[in-house]
Amino acid sequence: MNLHEYQAKELLKKYNVPVQEGIPVDTPEAAAEAYKQLKVQFGNEFAVVKAQIHAGGRGKGKVNGTEQRGVAVGKNSEDVKTIAGNILGGTLVTIQTGPAGKVVNKVLVAQDVYYPGPNPVKEFYLSILLDRAKGQNVIMYSTEGGMDIEEVAHNTPDKIFKELVHPGGPLQGFQARKIAFNFGLKGEAFKNMVKFVTNLYNAYVGLDAAMLEINPLFKTSDEKIIAVDCKMNLDDNALLRHPDLVALRDVTEEDPTEVEAGKHNLNFVKLDGNVGCMVNGAGLAMATMDMIKLSGGEPANFLDVGGTANAQTVEAGFRIILKDPKVKAILINIFGGIVRCDRVAQGVIDAYNSIGTINVPIIVRLQGTNAEEAKQLIEDSGLKVQSAILLSEAATLVNKAVSA
Repeated sequence: MNLHEYQAKELLKKYNVPVQEGIPVDTPEAAAEAYKQLKVQFGNEFAVVKAQIHAGGRGKGKVNGTEQRGVAVGKNSEDVKTIAGNILGGTLVTIQTGPAGKVVNKVLVAQDVYYPGPNPVKEFYLSILLDRAKGQNVIMYSTEGGMDIEEVAHNTPDKIFKELVHPGGPLQGFQARKIAFNFGLKGEAFKNMVKFVTNLYNAYVGLDAAMLEINPLFKTSDEKIIAVDCKMNLDDNALLRHPDLVALRDVTEEDPTEVEAGKHNLNFVKLDGNVGCMVNGAGLAMATMDMIKLSGGEPANFLDVGGTANAQTVEAGFRIILKDPKVKAILINIFGGIVRCDRVAQGVIDAYNSIGTINVPIIVRLQGTNAEEAKQLIEDSGLKVQSAILLSEAATLVNKAVSA
């Protein structure tokens, strides 16, 4: 589950992680008021207006049809109000959103951290995630913050550092000090970085995060270490331990069909192909998508109905797949193990009758418990549904359907 920047920062503050303070708002007038509050609180003339969407590259991205960037500095309340008005309700297109972009419903009006002081400011990069190959958490960091980390890794790989942490224990003190040392810090900034990294790792573990990225990780002119930006992704499987965090989900940022699928307990991911898939089991679904590609088609989705498929889940799956106008055929591939094939076949028939006319070819491949009975049910139904026993047969039928 992805979080907005302002949500992630509020969670970090609970773990004593210093962040760039800000106020989330959804109107230009509220943005102007937020600027005034921040000016009183911090005494800075400037404030930063940041679009809140689930995508990176906001600073370089532009609101569709304008030159307004997703992150901009305001010099006074009217300036902040104008910037917020330009961003709110607009479609922000960044390198991560693709050309479709994302509609901005909120902006974060944040304090200016580039205030003058006795020391130079510095931007770093730091992220925490799971290294699956090592079976350990990894803290990845670089002295080159505020940039695309992919470019840094490609052009100057020697500036990327990694610190592995065993998931069974905390971040050790010597590891936090090593990170601060590799950042080239000393004195008060060194001490503050050690505290920051330690608390940040505690937040990563405590919140059951799947990914936590701070870019830029900022050293101010008075040697404070703060998170200026934060991208946080929570592990969906751990949300049962955090019922308070479920409310932070913003479904307007997600694909509507994926949201609807979740309501029916369907594992669904939308793709860009022309063959809709309905399969039970993630491994079989991957093999099915491979077979579709080999047969000349392209998968339009990943849809795993699980081991308890019935008429209701099959119908929900049909309706979700049919919302995609690119779909030229639907392939249902079920292995009857936990669920009997004849039960799924009856679900297909009931769903077909409930939906009405379906204008794309449907190929059903059922194998396993009661597969022959299932095939007979479909053939006797009189519906325009083609059945197959072998996956190769189903692939041939798919090839004919998409080539027609």
